Amino acid sequence: MSEVLLYEVADRVATITLNRSGARNALSVELRAELPRAVRRADADDAVDVVILTGADPAFCAGLDLKELGSGQLDLAADPGSASPASARRGPLPEIGKPIIGAVNGVAVTGGFELALACDFLVASERARFADTHARVGVQPGWGLTVLLPEAVGLRRARELSATGNFLDARTALEWGLVNHVVPHHELLPRCRSLASDIASNDQTAMRRVLRTYDEGALVSREEAWALEAEVAGEWLRSGGARPEEIEARRATVAERGRTQG
Repeated sequence: MSEVLLYEVADRVATITLNRSGARNALSVELRAELPRAVRRADADDAVDVVILTGADPAFCAGLDLKELGSGQLDLAADPGSASPASARRGPLPEIGKPIIGAVNGVAVTGGFELALACDFLVASERARFADTHARVGVQPGWGLTVLLPEAVGLRRARELSATGNFLDARTALEWGLVNHVVPHHELLPRCRSLASDIASNDQTAMRRVLRTYDEGALVSREEAWALEAEVAGEWLRSGGARPEEIEARRATVAERGRTQG
């Protein structure tokens, strides 16, 4: 693994860290090539159930490396991290079957903002800030910002962020629904690992199928999404995915979990 990206596996969780702190983890050509490889590596590893994506302090990701872009080294038309136009999921991350938690430790700007949006959900440090500066730089979003940002915060708020280029602080991001949690900076990775442990304690086949149904439902109309869920549930039952004896064995665990979390 290249030094621009760190990869670690522990307790069924792969932690991928963008490691260009001196450049605020800007997405160089090398990093844009290494990141999808690391994500696919985690997806293929049977010892991994969850992925955490973060940046080396002080930033999460400052977006594309503008020095490379300005010098002509970075060709936006030849993106090593993007999917094919026919892919159901586009963006800086490949489509995988395992959830990705974004641990936003600092600024997530433009392409870095899109990288955060590509995660399944986000936990933010109190130091996190988000900004869409595509219009300020003079480029267009190509990793799903105009799709994923309105889904997260609503169309009018998304339009404001893109039109102004203003920064959004962590607390406001929480109020707007962009992030799931805001925690003290030193608690960011421990909180993400705790959530990852919760995810890993589930039936992995069932959990991954639920998340895939979310993704599939997002690509069709609301009526079609309802039909899709019903079809998936029926197929799950027909394939033996809901065995009564297994459900009963898990029921007590769920009840106990409810008591301890209540």
